[in-house]
Amino acid sequence: MQKHTIVIHGGAGTILKDDMTPELEAEYLKGLQGALDAGYAVLEEGGSAVNAVKAAIVILEDNLLFNAGRGSVFTKKGVQEMDAAIMDGSDLSAGAVAGVRNVRNPIELATEVMRNSNHVFLSGKGANDFAIKQGVKLEPDEYFFSQFRYEQWKAIRDSDNYSLDHTYSDIDELMKDKKFGTVGAAACDVNGNIAAGTSTGGMTNKKYGRIGDSPLIGAGTYANNKTCAISCTGHGEVFIRAVVAYDVSALMEYKGEPLDKACDQVVNHRLKNMEGEGGLIAVDAQGNASMVFNSAGMYRGVKSSDGTNEVAIYR
Repeated sequence: MQKHTIVIHGGAGTILKDDMTPELEAEYLKGLQGALDAGYAVLEEGGSAVNAVKAAIVILEDNLLFNAGRGSVFTKKGVQEMDAAIMDGSDLSAGAVAGVRNVRNPIELATEVMRNSNHVFLSGKGANDFAIKQGVKLEPDEYFFSQFRYEQWKAIRDSDNYSLDHTYSDIDELMKDKKFGTVGAAACDVNGNIAAGTSTGGMTNKKYGRIGDSPLIGAGTYANNKTCAISCTGHGEVFIRAVVAYDVSALMEYKGEPLDKACDQVVNHRLKNMEGEGGLIAVDAQGNASMVFNSAGMYRGVKSSDGTNEVAIYR
C-alpha cells in the first residue's frame, strides 16, 4: 500500500514559549492532534486526500484557538470575513471563497465550489448565496464571537492599524507581536493522490474587503500530483507577490528539486529576500512531508503510515 500522510498547520509567526502558559500550550497541541487524527482517519479508511484535508481543516475551523472559522478575527466593521481554498492534485481542480460571512466551515464551501459550481473562486454575497443553495451550514454572528478576539479588536478598532493574529490584549505588546493566523492541511492518500487546503479569518481590523494569500490558488494553496501539495501561512501580501505555493511546485517540476530542498529554497531564501515571514506545509505523491518556516514558531503536525506522529509549536 502507498505511504499515506497528512500534514497540518495552525499559523506561524512570533510564537515564543515564554509567552505561553503550560495550559494554553497543551490546548494548542491537543487541537493540532485532533485535526491530524481526523484527517488521518480518512486516509486510513482509503479515503481521498481531498476529504482528508477537509476533515482536518474542519476541526481547526471549529476550534476557537485558531484564526479560521469559529475563531476568526474581527474586521474594521466588527464582523468576521473568512477566506478558504482547496485543490485536488489528481486533476488540478480547485475551489475558493473570499469574504464569506456566517459560514461555519469555509473549507466545506470551497469544496462545494470545486465540485459543483463550474467556477474556481466565489466571493462575498455571491459565495454566501451559493452556500445556501448547497446546504452548507451557516451560523449566527454570536457563534463566531470570542472575548479574546473581541479584546484584540477593541484595542485597535479606533485606529487605522490592522494587526496580524496575536496573543496579547495590551496594545503595545499587540503591535509588537506577529502571528499569522491561518490553518491548513496537505495530504497524500493510499492511491498517491495529493491535495491541499487553507482557511483563515485574515487580519484583525482589516479594511476594504482585504484578501490575503490563503484562498489564492498558487499563492497560499496549490496541489499537483506531479510535484507537491502546499498550504502556506505568513504575511499574505508578500506570499501573493512571491506566488509561494506554485513556486515550490515549479522548482520541483522544472528543476527536479526534491520536496525539502524546494520548500527550503522558497521559504528561507526567496521569501526572506523579500522580507516575507511565515512558513508552509507540504507533501509529495510519495507521502513525504515538509514543514518549513522562517519565523519563531509554527503550529504544525504530521502523521504518516510509516509511524510518524508529531505535533510541535516552536522552532
